[in-house]
Amino acid sequence: MKNGKKRNLILAFESSCDETSVAVIEDGNKILSNIIATQINSHKRFGGVVPEVASRHHIEQITICTQEALEEAQVTYDDLNAVAVTYGPGLVGSLLVGVAAAKMIAFAHDLPLVPVNHMAGHINAARFVTDMQFPALALLVSGGHTELVYLPRENEYYIIGETRDDAAGEAYDKVGRVLGLSYPSGKEIDELAHQGQDVYDFPRAMIKEDNLDFSFSGLKSAFINKVHNANQIGETLDSKDLAASFQASVVEVLVTKTKKALHEFPVKQLILAGGVAANQGLRAALTTMMAEEFPEIELVPVPLKLCGDNAAMIGAAGEVAYRNGERASWDLNAEPSLEFPWYDGNIS
Repeated sequence: MKNGKKRNLILAFESSCDETSVAVIEDGNKILSNIIATQINSHKRFGGVVPEVASRHHIEQITICTQEALEEAQVTYDDLNAVAVTYGPGLVGSLLVGVAAAKMIAFAHDLPLVPVNHMAGHINAARFVTDMQFPALALLVSGGHTELVYLPRENEYYIIGETRDDAAGEAYDKVGRVLGLSYPSGKEIDELAHQGQDVYDFPRAMIKEDNLDFSFSGLKSAFINKVHNANQIGETLDSKDLAASFQASVVEVLVTKTKKALHEFPVKQLILAGGVAANQGLRAALTTMMAEEFPEIELVPVPLKLCGDNAAMIGAAGEVAYRNGERASWDLNAEPSLEFPWYDGNIS
């Protein structure tokens, strides 16, 4: 109890891919605990996430992470207001572990169960930095998703543009594999890019098209073909210049499409979120663009430690959903292909 009133505490679960995470969040913007059990070493030798392996790790870690989260936050189940859980999108086996754990705890302790879209979690990680202001725009860039999301008001999300093939993070990992880098490759490519030059002029797909969608498959193919052709003729390419050229293409497309969206949708904030939001090249380019062309709009990059998958962001989104009356029934299931609705120009 705080000042005679029950504290606003949410226990949150995130298990959409290869991170098992449980957190306790107070008031939707204060992290009391955020336990993350990573599986990177288990998947590194395969060059990517193996779904069956990920699911087994979640089963092994979920109860341990839950206990650690409660102990670190110094709370008990009796102190909680609700349980929030990611139910999609993601790997179905991984999602099911988190959903089952959340349902079990919510049922056993008579707590409301709050369903959370994983992408809403990434967006609401901004709440740990500042108060969110609406309308807002979010650029979500991760291993599985690249999309622009319009938020006309709290707890409402509409896609206005998304990738038609590979997500940016997926392209980073595939390019990293060609360069012989370890999985995941995003951070290493970012570091190499700052030491090289954009000399290979890779394609900027869809950059001039009259829409807000993305495409990174052609860039990935152009990169792979460049390296394979060089290998066939015995030519040595500079890995730093390759990384710089690849990243320059990704960043230019992301920034250009975001700029177009900001012209079409007047907003108060631009939120940069998702795993690739930790990319320093992207952060720098967006910061410069916003300062020069949209100084009246606040740029809110999610903190680096919260860009990857974590339960704290699910707790932040869960608190908003809980406050807005969202509840799940006991038949809540994993929805691996879950996505926000598309913006159709009509918002009631």
